[in-house]
Amino acid sequence: MFEKDHFAGRRILVTGGGTGLGLGMVERLAALGAEIHICGRRGSVLAEVADSLERRFGGRVGQHVVDIRDAAAVDGMVERIWRDHGPLDGLVNNAAGNFISRTEDLSPNGFNAISDIVFKGTFFATQAVGKRWIATGHPGAIVSIVVTWIWTGSPFVVPSAMSKAGVDAMTKSLAVEWGRHGIRLNAIAPGVIPTEGASARLRPGSQPHESPSRPNPTGRTGTPRDLGTLAAFLLSPENHWINGQTIALDGGDWLAHGAYYKQYFNWTEAEWAEAKARIQAANVKEKNLRNRGDAAQ
Repeated sequence: MFEKDHFAGRRILVTGGGTGLGLGMVERLAALGAEIHICGRRGSVLAEVADSLERRFGGRVGQHVVDIRDAAAVDGMVERIWRDHGPLDGLVNNAAGNFISRTEDLSPNGFNAISDIVFKGTFFATQAVGKRWIATGHPGAIVSIVVTWIWTGSPFVVPSAMSKAGVDAMTKSLAVEWGRHGIRLNAIAPGVIPTEGASARLRPGSQPHESPSRPNPTGRTGTPRDLGTLAAFLLSPENHWINGQTIALDGGDWLAHGAYYKQYFNWTEAEWAEAKARIQAANVKEKNLRNRGDAAQ
């Protein structure tokens, strides 16, 4: 199923597909012949990724500047894809946001910053695509990226754990409700796959992925290609009967060690303050890049 043209003629939208894990999946799907559409809030990043993909793999890459927290904007994006390119065949719900914080320190805005993207945004994209598939009788497949915290819970990332658990429940619920329409929904729960954005907000420090107290059973962290390969497998038109499943992609880490971030129980007030400063700096950097990209549009 991993032949070069396996996804030829098939159209797949990846939310948050311009960076991090989303980009890893986009590259794998493009290499297998899919027509890729990516969306995000930074137009300059999307344009750069689209140009790279088109040069490396050929074909046209659709890029859509949209905030998935806005239901009307998401529906408008999906309508434009249907009108200008044709129906989607697959959707990857990847866009997310997260940062570590003691739960008692969270503000309502901080909670919403995560839950509005992960919980609401994932539903908005799923509904916008799914209702068009149902209306036209077009089969499709959806893969949502969750976390192993849906099984273990996790301290210091409660809004994300809550929201991802909701996405997992949506996956199981719609797998049953929409299966009769030829629509399959599955989810992937990755372990540690180092990316710049996640490191800055979840493991702020000089060596974010070194954790001698938590060795992975396989002896390594994950790679974007690991994730892209599993996403391709679940989206494949050769997969007709895998539906409603959430697959851990973590080398067995959650079985061996359970919840993440327990090392932060030992942090001092000074360490929490330093982490907060690093996270705020990462947020400012990203906002400046986004504004710069908007100005260039």
